[in-house]
Amino acid sequence: MGQIIVRNLDDAVIERLRQKAKREKTSLEQTVRDALTKAARPSRAEIIEEARRIRERIGKVSEDSTVLIRRDRDSR
Repeated sequence: MGQIIVRNLDDAVIERLRQKAKREKTSLEQTVRDALTKAARPSRAEIIEEARRIRERIGKVSEDSTVLIRRDRDSR
């Protein structure tokens, strides 16, 4: 796991994070970790774009997926 140091945070921001941690009965560190994790999630637009790239790479599927699933299942 990596570590980062964030300098020059406003004291009011730190206090709000402390209060949030206290309300949630968790540590300040965990509260900050959760906030950063949430902030780093891909946006809806990024997810849609990634799905578009995958569809483009795969190309058109000519068969009904139900047929493909059954064929795979029956081959086992």
